[in-house]
Amino acid sequence: MNAQVRNITCELIATFALTFVGAGAILVNAWTGGEPGLVGIALAHGIILSIAVSATMNISGGHVNPAVTMGLLATGRIKPGAAIGYIVGQCAGATIAGVLLAMIFRSLGAGGAEISGAQAMANSMLGTPNFGNQISAGMAVWVEAILTFLLVFAVFGTAVDPRAPKIGGFGIGLTVGVDILMGGPITGAAMNPARTIGTLLGGGSVTSALWSQHWVYWVGPVVGGVAAAWVYEALIMQRQTPR
Repeated sequence: MNAQVRNITCELIATFALTFVGAGAILVNAWTGGEPGLVGIALAHGIILSIAVSATMNISGGHVNPAVTMGLLATGRIKPGAAIGYIVGQCAGATIAGVLLAMIFRSLGAGGAEISGAQAMANSMLGTPNFGNQISAGMAVWVEAILTFLLVFAVFGTAVDPRAPKIGGFGIGLTVGVDILMGGPITGAAMNPARTIGTLLGGGSVTSALWSQHWVYWVGPVVGGVAAAWVYEALIMQRQTPR
């Protein structure tokens, strides 16, 4: 199989897994009246990302996020054509997950909170990160940028750097989990444009009101991811001593 096709397939499947399990946990939380809670949602995202990154890092690099791909592109660690393919694969995987989640929850009856799956979809916007009217769009960009900075810094420190400890995707998944504990109630703590667009597209009319916010979930994560990549590359990455 062509290497690029193999890499894109890995990115598609990994981002599908993140979105299906992560957004699925948010939907189950709404459907059951809060059984998983914020901690359960953070764990669902963190654990599945740890698995997805570990399973794909030796093939595609385990980006699973356009913000990570853009950080690696900005530091010359992936070529532009390959980066575009990765981002398309990531968004496609997340969208397939969003569509399947919508199909599943539309078919569900009343859950623990005596609401239907369809009502849970509406209440949670199919698990799509959003900031509602809680803060301004500008402040939401800052929150997403900071959270993604921490995530991509962890990617470089635990996976990209040749000196990184051999812990697979564990450190990356942990970072997403704790980021959600802090930022989840504020912006949804997406840190990942593909994760956001997947459920936004999958929700159809249920999520249509969130399109006006969607730019935040590209600008914030990409800015934060690129900034973290540049900082790590310029100030922390060990350089080869010239011979």
